[in-house]
Amino acid sequence: MIGSYDPKLVVLSLVVAIIASCTALELAGRVSTSKGKPAWVWLSGGAISMGIGIWSMHFIGMLAFHLPIAVAYDTSITLLSLVIAIAVSGIALLVVKRDILTKRSLSVGAMLMGIGICAMHYTGMIAMQMSPAINYDPLLFMTSVIIAIAASLAALWIAFQLRQKYSLLALLAKLGSAVVMGLAITGMHYTGMAAAQFAPDSICLAADSTRGMDTATLATIIGSATLIILFITMGISALDAYFAGRTAKLADALQAANEQLKNIALYDSLTGLPNRMLLQDRMEQAISRAERSSKSFALMFVDLDKFKPVNDSFGHSVGDALLKAAAHRLSRCVRKEDTVARAGGDEFIVVLSEISSAKDAAKFGSKIVGQLANPFHVGPHELDISCSVGISVYPNDGKDINTLLINADYAMYQAKRAGRNAYRFFIPLNAAASNGTP
Repeated sequence: MIGSYDPKLVVLSLVVAIIASCTALELAGRVSTSKGKPAWVWLSGGAISMGIGIWSMHFIGMLAFHLPIAVAYDTSITLLSLVIAIAVSGIALLVVKRDILTKRSLSVGAMLMGIGICAMHYTGMIAMQMSPAINYDPLLFMTSVIIAIAASLAALWIAFQLRQKYSLLALLAKLGSAVVMGLAITGMHYTGMAAAQFAPDSICLAADSTRGMDTATLATIIGSATLIILFITMGISALDAYFAGRTAKLADALQAANEQLKNIALYDSLTGLPNRMLLQDRMEQAISRAERSSKSFALMFVDLDKFKPVNDSFGHSVGDALLKAAAHRLSRCVRKEDTVARAGGDEFIVVLSEISSAKDAAKFGSKIVGQLANPFHVGPHELDISCSVGISVYPNDGKDINTLLINADYAMYQAKRAGRNAYRFFIPLNAAASNGTP
């Protein structure tokens, strides 16, 4: 028995396949970007919508096929083929939801999806309840399976690549990909139909059953319901993507504002160095590390010499530029793990992490004094300043932050009284008196 095709319904089946492919590509993006419960809502809804689209293309294609006998479809078997289509769509969305698409997951997913599409198609053919049963050409049957798996492989890869891209170029790529996917799906269907061989005396048992569904009713249900569901799904997905984009922009703006507030709270606005608040945290961390490693760390109090005359002679703008230049030089004198902070005015504090001995602190002190003694060039001005540095070492000169700061500050004033442009270690008053130090 030889059948024929209605060209209009063949074209309609291709259009439905392309629209279903567009929907699948759109849903892949929503499923991959959603997290938690919304992700499973999108996955479930997407599987239903996408499954109905694939199933509808299949049945419209079957409706396009006419035999010289009355044909109908068993309702329960038809619904089973729909369930298979939805399950296949769920597998596809689960695959593209992954953060990384490996060759193994891609191949396994394509195999399952391809076999599932074939199962949907041939289950739908069983719904015709032909007697005698339909025979299939082995070569065309295997070809339809290969086409289904290859189409699934391409569809999964394309959906994964384009799932989170929304530019104009990506939109055009999605449209082109949907056409290719639609052609592949219809190609599998009509290859499977070509594989079907009907005996000359075949009859359709479903046409005589009270459970049968005539082609006109089926065409009306499939055509209207599918297009409505697919377009509603695409509309909801596009709307959700729009609001998700706005939410992401607001979240980025909030994060930027938080970062700005954090910088204002923790960093000096002029030099960009840590301020007193962040310095407190860094010193506490230094004490914790020193206690764990049984090592020392040094606190250096740096005060610029001859800075006030610069402000008085050239103005605060030049003074501010000089402070920024001095902060830059100080930062270059220490290691990455050390901290340089601005305490206020022309005063800076340096935290030297995990030093082996006081000699290490002396090397840094000498380096800082030497660097700040070099002339500064601020605009047309050449400025000569220097610095006085006081050093206290944990735990010998104090076991808490406040004591270390006081002792470093005291040592800095000792350096100033000794003539400036020098560094001094903290020496207790009784030790200084016994050594004759003023």
